Amino acid sequence: MSKIRILPENLANQIAAGEVVERPASVVKEFVENSIDAGAGRIIVQVEGGGSRLIRVIDDGEGMDQDDMLLCLERHATSKLQDAEQLAAIRTLGFRGEAIPSISSVSRMTITSRTAGASLGYQAEVRFGVLRKVHEMGCSRGTIMEVRDLFGNVPARRKFLKTVRTELSHIEEIIVNSALAFPSLGITYTVNGRDVWSFAPGGESLAGRVKKVMGRHVKGPLIKLDSQLGELGLRGYLLPPDDSGGTSSRLRIFVNNRPVRDRMVSHGVTEGLHGFLMKGRRPAGALFLDLDPESVDVNVHPTKQEIRFHQSQRVHQLVVMTVKKAMGSYQHGLQYAVFGKPSDPVSPSDDTAAPVAEKVSSWQPVRPSPPQVEEPSPLLTERPGSIPAAPLEVFEKKELAAAEQPESSPAPVQNSSPFRFEVSPLQKSKSRFTYVGQFMKSYIVCESDEGIAVIDQHAAHERLLFERMKKEYNAMQLPGQALLFPEIVECTPDQVEVLKNHGKEIARLGIIIEEFGGESYAIKAVPAILAHLGPLEIINGIFDHYLGLPGKGKGAATRVDDILAVMACKAAVKAHDALLPEEGEALLRSMEKADVFSHCPHGRPVLKIFSEAEIKKWFHR
Repeated sequence: MSKIRILPENLANQIAAGEVVERPASVVKEFVENSIDAGAGRIIVQVEGGGSRLIRVIDDGEGMDQDDMLLCLERHATSKLQDAEQLAAIRTLGFRGEAIPSISSVSRMTITSRTAGASLGYQAEVRFGVLRKVHEMGCSRGTIMEVRDLFGNVPARRKFLKTVRTELSHIEEIIVNSALAFPSLGITYTVNGRDVWSFAPGGESLAGRVKKVMGRHVKGPLIKLDSQLGELGLRGYLLPPDDSGGTSSRLRIFVNNRPVRDRMVSHGVTEGLHGFLMKGRRPAGALFLDLDPESVDVNVHPTKQEIRFHQSQRVHQLVVMTVKKAMGSYQHGLQYAVFGKPSDPVSPSDDTAAPVAEKVSSWQPVRPSPPQVEEPSPLLTERPGSIPAAPLEVFEKKELAAAEQPESSPAPVQNSSPFRFEVSPLQKSKSRFTYVGQFMKSYIVCESDEGIAVIDQHAAHERLLFERMKKEYNAMQLPGQALLFPEIVECTPDQVEVLKNHGKEIARLGIIIEEFGGESYAIKAVPAILAHLGPLEIINGIFDHYLGLPGKGKGAATRVDDILAVMACKAAVKAHDALLPEEGEALLRSMEKADVFSHCPHGRPVLKIFSEAEIKKWFHR
């Protein structure tokens, strides 16, 4: 006698339900997606008892006649897939044909539907996989899917459901994602007769829906994403970095309007926001990828929540570059909003397109070229200890150049402070903000007609130095300072491997380190901006980025950015450093000219503006 037997149809449906129907939200998802595929313009979702007691989805789609109503109860019956060729280019949300029979096998389900041309509709009643009756009845055009007593015949499944609050939160995600994916669709969601979400049909923009969904988290303007690379398009909106820390704010990803989970796309957004998000914060917003259906496989997960791209690296590159470009535009708009002085928007530089270093016969780095002699700059500069080492005549030329300047350009003011500066009265008179003073020797306070701005002096200077060093690194002009006496360091085998594999990259940072015999190496130059630190501290910090956890899993460009960020942090003015008014003024003016200024390289915000209305509200005026 054969041991292998064909399972009864009802049992097979219950097994399939274990994959398709994970929780009440799975039922809502299948019904809402069917309604959208049926051309519905308005959908009403009603839930009771966390979804286990009642789920009712009402739509005004094309509806079903009696034959289609009976066929939809059969396994693998669908109107959305006709042949195998269509499976490689799915254009609808649903296509498996398993959902309805699987759901009906674990619930008491009623289907009521009428097509546009029919005077009467039909209703089918199914009790735990058994069709009880089908009869004709009057009803509105469209379909009503009603499920009661979910998992009533499989109590083992029902006891594994989470709390009512948790199950309702999963259903709410389905409603919100559907509203974002189809802005013209009207959706109403009620729980125990109480309205939770109501999206009006037609006329609402995607930005409007994103703000409505995440309104309690959005304080600043949304960051718009919009780019096209061949047939691959990316659009959507991100929340400002400072608004992305809420526990309920998250990044929602849609591929051809299908909500999905994809780590690669999420990683691309995070990488594009590198330097703007604080550690521990995640990006939030809604991101839409539009591409040829043949370029993506949506049939890799029973619930269709995961997908596979045919050209994943191309998608990742587009996401990263689009987010970087959007952040550049966001900074431009923020600069105008804060300082009231528009500047030409600058597209973020592509770190991967940095100039290629000259070929060398070994791993040993090329010595950096001597620092350029420049006219005195109004930018707040680094400490004197970080001035690049140069022959005496170079400094004499600097002093001579400063002395030969026109009278309208005053020479730097000498004082006991460790910073040099130069302030232009013309710039000061045109600025929207007026420097007031320093608070707690850590913050710069400014005022304008709109309110008061408080600036973190360390974070602001750190960002300015970082952006300057990044440009110098990409142009291979980051200056190094030669040591009077080379510092000898004993390297571990891992550190020696770093020097051999990344010697050119380290050389471009202004570090010259050469073999001294065995595993000993001589440090002959360090980055000029870090000359006030010990050579061993500098080189050990570099090794940490290549060997330690902070550098693992990161690309070369991101790793270099992290190193430059640490260098800028160590060189920037610190909290509790007293600044003269001229120095605070110079820092403020430098921020006005900077392409990026809103966050330090580690993602901390640089400034906070308190509006006049907020201040009056505090004092009940």
